[in-house]
Amino acid sequence: MSYERPNGHTFSLYLRGGAGTRRLDGSPAVRGRPGVLCIMPQEHSSEWEITDFSQFVHLYVPDDQIRRMFAETFDRDARLMALPEVTFADAPALARTLRQMTQAIVAGSHLQAEEAMAQTINDFFVDPRFGGMRPCAISGGLAPHVRRRSLEYIEANLGETIRLQDLAAIGQLSAFHFQRMFRASYGVSPHGWVAHRRVERAKSMLSGMDPIAQIASACGFSSQSHMTRAFKLGTGATPSAYRQRQ
Repeated sequence: MSYERPNGHTFSLYLRGGAGTRRLDGSPAVRGRPGVLCIMPQEHSSEWEITDFSQFVHLYVPDDQIRRMFAETFDRDARLMALPEVTFADAPALARTLRQMTQAIVAGSHLQAEEAMAQTINDFFVDPRFGGMRPCAISGGLAPHVRRRSLEYIEANLGETIRLQDLAAIGQLSAFHFQRMFRASYGVSPHGWVAHRRVERAKSMLSGMDPIAQIASACGFSSQSHMTRAFKLGTGATPSAYRQRQ
């Protein structure tokens, strides 16, 4: 497999397998394995040999987006951003957030996946091996009118897919900056807040006679099983058990 001057930057994490994967234009003796990270910067070509099963996740980031995040997070000129080429590196923090992103995507949790994507890029730049940058200090949190409008938007759209970029647009902030400011203001991430509000709405609806599957859809859960997992995590009981106690 060859990548010829790709457009955009790629973060790749091996989830399973990888022993049969090696980079032909790098160090062919070094092979992949679960948990290792590869980074392919924009315009960097590479050639790979893959001879057996492997499972990995690729996060593709457009150049303008990652440069904007770099400038906003670290208060540096975007032209100073340098993305090194990395092959089969052990990077536990990055591996953790990329796995979280993957699990959130599989579960249909878009907001949590977006938060993990933003955190992955931040963790990359602060890693001493890849830049060792220090984020700007958080001060103030969200402005009062942005807090109010953000919560109003969440309440009005609990039954729909809520995306980080839509919340960030309310305050005319980048997704990552909004995420940091929201946590500073409320002590939890946007995903954590939305998850709590969905469970609270489900609790109020369970006092009625609507089917649990219908309640799950009305509260923005991707399925009844998704609601059951989130509800039990938030309350210690399944929706059925909670309804029986009412």
